[in-house]
Amino acid sequence: CKTNKPVRGRGVGEINTSMTPSLLKVLQSVDTPTVCNGIEVAQGKRGFNAFTRGTVICSSPDEPAIVGYARTAKISALHPPSETPEVIKKRRMKYYKYMAAAPMPAIAVVEDLDFPDCIGAYWGEINTTVHKGFGLSGTLTNGVMRDVGDNPTGYPVVAGSIGPSHGFVHVKEIGTPVEVFGMQVSEGDLVHADRHGAVVIPKYLIKNLAGAIEKLLATEYLILKPAREANFDFQMFEKAWDEFEKSRT
Repeated sequence: CKTNKPVRGRGVGEINTSMTPSLLKVLQSVDTPTVCNGIEVAQGKRGFNAFTRGTVICSSPDEPAIVGYARTAKISALHPPSETPEVIKKRRMKYYKYMAAAPMPAIAVVEDLDFPDCIGAYWGEINTTVHKGFGLSGTLTNGVMRDVGDNPTGYPVVAGSIGPSHGFVHVKEIGTPVEVFGMQVSEGDLVHADRHGAVVIPKYLIKNLAGAIEKLLATEYLILKPAREANFDFQMFEKAWDEFEKSRT
């Protein structure tokens, strides 16, 4: 797609960024480490640190990366809610309405407040199917997922663990800033996630990111091409690395 129009949401107007359908296609075609490296290329330096820490579990490791604007929430499941059932039910419906109204592309970024002792599998066959039906691209959570193998294709979940029960899971907050695997995420942040983890793409770099990724891949090919040849040796490596360094600087 060659249009330069911003990606639109479902009846909620345009996203106030420079991401286009063509950039979305690029982001969906690469993994999260490539995006992290692309950000450094766009910045012209190292030091970017808005990414997750630790090991994650991905429900669909062979599917394309999740890309979208964050819709944030917080949940808990260790203990029964202290609020009345009416309050909990009202907040639950407010949560689903919030997710359904997400500007697209969107990703659910949900912090489990019980971390690292999460027990409540909020992300199973029903919830993933509902969120996919709303149009979201996937979920990033430090919490628990279940129903592995029964969740819909095209809706990856990047989670902290797998478990059998939902415990006392209930929604605590909607639309507030969250922290997932050490990464701070606010509503509307552009997130890229896959089996490696996730990254928040700085807003000021969005319009330059496609070009940066293209440059990164071309630069890496200077090393990868000779390294994959049958007669590869140190002399070839030394020459390739020199070209690689010149290209990077």
